[in-house]
Amino acid sequence: MPKKKKKKRKSINKVVKIMIFSDLFLNSGWGLIGPILAIFVVNNIQGGNARVVGIAVGIYFLVKSILQVPVAHYLDLNHGEKDDYAALLIGTFLTVITPIIFIFATISWHIYIAQIIHALGMAMAVPSWYAIFGRHIPKNRAALCWGLDSSAMGLGAGIAGIIGGVVANKFGFFPLFSGVAILNIIAVLLLLFIMKDILPKVPRQKIFLLPKT
Repeated sequence: MPKKKKKKRKSINKVVKIMIFSDLFLNSGWGLIGPILAIFVVNNIQGGNARVVGIAVGIYFLVKSILQVPVAHYLDLNHGEKDDYAALLIGTFLTVITPIIFIFATISWHIYIAQIIHALGMAMAVPSWYAIFGRHIPKNRAALCWGLDSSAMGLGAGIAGIIGGVVANKFGFFPLFSGVAILNIIAVLLLLFIMKDILPKVPRQKIFLLPKT
């Protein structure tokens, strides 16, 4: 009997690869300051204490969680990816503004405003990222693609957390926040390389495959 030819699995495409790298730089940037933001607030912000840190963290998650649903609902009204892509670019760009505000922040309200802008950016970027990434995953490669992205996020944040602590301890917070802004800018620039691959119309059978963790 003739042997059946094994079907070749589709390779990971350009859109998925670039979005994973963009995610890597974005999360590496925030990994630099995530573990030490509380220290910055307490030591460098007038009246900074545990209460200010708690409010700042709460503002970010509350604003992001509240805004994310209507943003996602709006993006679903159009079956093309142009609106998703625009939201992804704008949202990711807004994350660049937050570390710049941190550089010049002196009072608690500056931190709160920065957190609101960061939350708005992520509320736009996260659902649009899910939408585009999920649609472009090759058939039977869902687990690998989501796994690669999750690993990239974890590696980036982990390594950046170590580097961030060392840099802040030796050189202070200015180079640290500058580094976050630069990494976030790279994340935005990488997304420009998938502009031509954005779908003008999304087939209805295209659905999300696995959630990102």
